[in-house]
Parts: sequence; C-alpha cells; structure tokens
Amino acid sequence: MANNDLVIDASVLIGELKNANQEMSNVIESIEDIAVRTNLLSLNSAIEAARAGDAGRGFSVVASEIKRLATNSLASTKESTKIIENIQSKANEVMAVRTADVAYDTIDKIDRNLFERNCDAQAWATFDKVRNCFCTADTERFSAANELLKNLVEIYEVYLDLYVLTDEGEIVAAGVRRELIGKNMGDKDWFIEAKAANAISVSDLYHSAVENFHTVAYTCPIRSEEGKILGYFSTRFNWEYIYDIIDSARIGHNGDIFIINKEGFVIACRSRKDILTANLKHLAAAQRAMQGETYGYLLDKDARGNIKIYGYAHTRGYNAYKGKNWSAIICETL
Repeated sequence: MANNDLVIDASVLIGELKNANQEMSNVIESIEDIAVRTNLLSLNSAIEAARAGDAGRGFSVVASEIKRLATNSLASTKESTKIIENIQSKANEVMAVRTADVAYDTIDKIDRNLFERNCDAQAWATFDKVRNCFCTADTERFSAANELLKNLVEIYEVYLDLYVLTDEGEIVAAGVRRELIGKNMGDKDWFIEAKAANAISVSDLYHSAVENFHTVAYTCPIRSEEGKILGYFSTRFNWEYIYDIIDSARIGHNGDIFIINKEGFVIACRSRKDILTANLKHLAAAQRAMQGETYGYLLDKDARGNIKIYGYAHTRGYNAYKGKNWSAIICETL
C-alpha cells in the first residue's frame, strides 16, 4: 500500500458493524412477523373453506397452498434466523475483542506515562541542588533548591508541585507552595510508605487537601554518595493529564471507560464524576481484572435486553515501574 493511501480507521468500521448488527436484528423480527401472519392467514383460509362446504373447494385449494407457504416460510425463517444470529454472534465477538484491545491499550499508555514520572523522581533526587539541602551549610542552599523545583514544574507542566523533605518529613524546599516550607508530612500515608519501602514509592490516587486536587505522589530517597538516606524528594503528578489518554480512547458514543484501583474504586472516567467514590467491583469484568487477568471481555444483557460488551485489562507495569494493580474497564452498549 502506498504511503498516501487512505488509512482505514478501525473504530469507524466497528461503528458500521454495530449498525449492520442492529439492522440484522430488525430483519429477524420482520421475517418472524411475516411467517406468523402467513400462518394465521393459512388457518383462517382453512376455516373459511370448511364453512363454505362444496362451494369452498376452490378456496380450500388456495388455503392448502397458503398452508404450504406458511410451513415453508416458517422453516426458512428458522434457517434464516439461525444464519443471522450466527453472523450477529461473530460480529459481537469482533466488537468485544476490539473493546478489550482498547482497554489493554489504555492501561498500557497509563503505565508508560507513570513510568516516566517514576524516572523523573529518581533522577531529580540525585541533583546536586537537591542533595545540597542536606550536604552543605550554604545559606543559599534552600533558595537554590526552590528555584530548581520551580523551573522543573514550569518545564515539565505535568506536576502540581515538587518537594524536598527531611528524613522526618519536614518540607525544606518547594517549587510552588513555598508557604508549606517548615510543615511536617511525617504522618501522611505516602511518606510513611516511602520510608518503609527504602526506595521509590508510588501512592495510589488520592485527593490532596494541600493541592485541593487528585494526585499521585512519587517519593524517592535522597542519598549521599555513600548511600545514606539524607531526606526525600516527592512529586505531585497532575492527574488531569491522564485524561488525555482517557479522552482519546476510541470507543463509541454509547460506551464509557473507567480506570479502577485495586479495590475497584473509579479513579478516572470520561465524566470525571464520582472519582474515588463509585465502585465497580460488582461487575464480573472488573472482578476478573482485579484478580489479575491481563486481558479479556464479557458479553451481557441489560434489563432492556440490550447487549453490553465489557472489555477489561489489568496493569502489567512498564520496565521498572510495577504498576499499582489498576485496571481499565470499557463498557459498550449495542
């Protein structure tokens, strides 16, 4: 294929397949309706022929022909219905696989994004201006660290703030919220987890009262040349940037996408509503994903008889980033 040839968008084809699938359902209903009406016509014709007696013999012949047509029509209907239902089943499977693929692609992109954030924190914790907060007595060391953190926030854009903390949790430098300098974060879950890990630690999504925003904290030990822990470097990822991935996921207008944590709570969705309050652990697809199934789909029906496709994928992590046991769930209604 030449480079300038038209690139076919799979999502468009899936949309057309959905429409064709619905049309096939309508065809089945029409065929069944015609068969039923023909059968009733045959029965009524036979009754009228019997009432007419000898005078209705000719009509009886017509009634017999209608009955034969009705019988053949019903047989053809069953065969046609079987063929169309088989086509529908295969079409549903194609759409289901596509939905699962999108779930897999979405959680993979999130993992890759968060892997980069993982690398940022580890790299910045080694910068001289960060280490010097604890390695020198220079009176300008904290001002230099503040300026560095501010520049990093402005350049990288995906962070709400960056902090340097003592090994007890006191903030000694900040990129944006300088008023927090001197505050102690030693009782915060993200800091306690980082101290226990003795290595970089990644929090689950949480709502930060400090930033008044949903965020993920990456907290990494700051070490001396000899490997001794001097303090901690901590970042606050701006969760809004994850929605660049969520919003670009190719799902239909009747579909929705959710990212859930290991407990089933929604941590991202298209509507941005009910974050960390709605829980999807009641869904079979979510249960499979939470149990660690890498990839798959389920077909179900809602109360109105509409077919629903659930595609799901569980985080695999990316390189050194092991992931947080999050999952992507996509629901499509046919």
